[in-house]
Amino acid sequence: MRVVEEEREAAAEESALARPRAGRAWGAWGAISGPSHLKLKSAISAPSHRVVAATFVTLGLSYGFWYAYSVFLVAFLREFGWSRSVVAGAFSMLVVIHGVSGPLLGWLVERFGPRAVIASGGALLAASLMLGAHISAVWHLYVVIGGLAALGVSAAGWVPSVVLIRSWFPTRVGTALGISSAGIGVGIFALVPFTQLLIDWYGWRWALRVLAVMVAVWIVPATLLLVRNARPAAGATAVAPLGEGNTPRRSWTVRTALRSWRFWTVGFVFFAGSVSTQMLLVHQVAYLVDHGVPALVGATLVGLVGIASIVGKTGWGTMSDRVGREPTYTLAFLCVAASVGALALAGAYPGTLMPYVYAILIGGGYAVTAPLTPAIASDLFGGPRFPRIFGLLHFTNSLGGAFGAWVAGWIFDVTGSYAYALPIAAGFALLAPALLWVVAPRRPNPAPQPA
Repeated sequence: MRVVEEEREAAAEESALARPRAGRAWGAWGAISGPSHLKLKSAISAPSHRVVAATFVTLGLSYGFWYAYSVFLVAFLREFGWSRSVVAGAFSMLVVIHGVSGPLLGWLVERFGPRAVIASGGALLAASLMLGAHISAVWHLYVVIGGLAALGVSAAGWVPSVVLIRSWFPTRVGTALGISSAGIGVGIFALVPFTQLLIDWYGWRWALRVLAVMVAVWIVPATLLLVRNARPAAGATAVAPLGEGNTPRRSWTVRTALRSWRFWTVGFVFFAGSVSTQMLLVHQVAYLVDHGVPALVGATLVGLVGIASIVGKTGWGTMSDRVGREPTYTLAFLCVAASVGALALAGAYPGTLMPYVYAILIGGGYAVTAPLTPAIASDLFGGPRFPRIFGLLHFTNSLGGAFGAWVAGWIFDVTGSYAYALPIAAGFALLAPALLWVVAPRRPNPAPQPA
């Protein structure tokens, strides 16, 4: 009986969320192309577009720090002489906590709305970065960066933002998330080289302080002033809509999702893709510096990764809405697999264009994970309980990133090179899209009938 009541409640909320939001949903976006100046002005000032703009910058700042860890890693190695597995382990802890917090964040978003969660996360991230400027021991690194900063990035970042954008643009999830998540690419492009310059000029401690101020100045006030939670349409009732035979319309819940083979398989798809991409993205600067590329040039290449990811996020998201998730995801991860070969050649020939070829391939390829991870999850397990279900799937994604980042550092510590890590990255890059074809988000995935 409790399961039936949960399904009825979930279906009622789904009905409310599914109704059109005149002037607030995707239709308002289309007004930009209209001939009328009033339409253009209305479209620009629409709440949905302020939400996209604020999310764009917030994700850029939050994950700009995430990817700037690759240059902090080099700075920590030089100052403290810690092993690579130890320094990479702090990042792995950050990624794990980023994922473990997903289900809790899903519940908090359902309870308080994404706006409050994102603002709180911005405050915590700013405080942790300021505290990080005083790191002097390994346990400081793990507690502040691996723990507190991880919680800040999580709360200000992906899970609440996905729920927020999905609620405003329910029929164009891939495209809308592609646009908003392109801010991550801008963050990589702008913040990583900027952080390296700060480290070169003033040291890594002041670099963390500057990033803390930037996060505090934007995320908290912008979220409170610009972001609004999308509200259910007026007139929504608490009674679940009836389908054929006057039975409640079925909706996915956490319990029913956990019993589905598709949930576990798509979780491994996300795990495999994250192993490959985070292994490369975390260690790319250290790898290039080891092979004779100056640290600032390496950071500049990370900026190029960010530029390529901007195009990739918007392009892959739109493409997936038009031609399907599976072919889009496959094409993107073929770019990731090709980037492994380009990185190996960049190490052998650092004075050629190969480092730049690598940056374009990995930036464009990995970018698919931003719009398609939530879009695939939404295709398979959409409904009012999506925040919690996506939070669980997000954990598998983060677990893969943590494993990839740590194992590459461990391989280097044991063997003295990344030679064995590169084929592992390529193998997982090929495995992820292969499994996605098995999961097949293109096919309907109705929730099971309540018992």
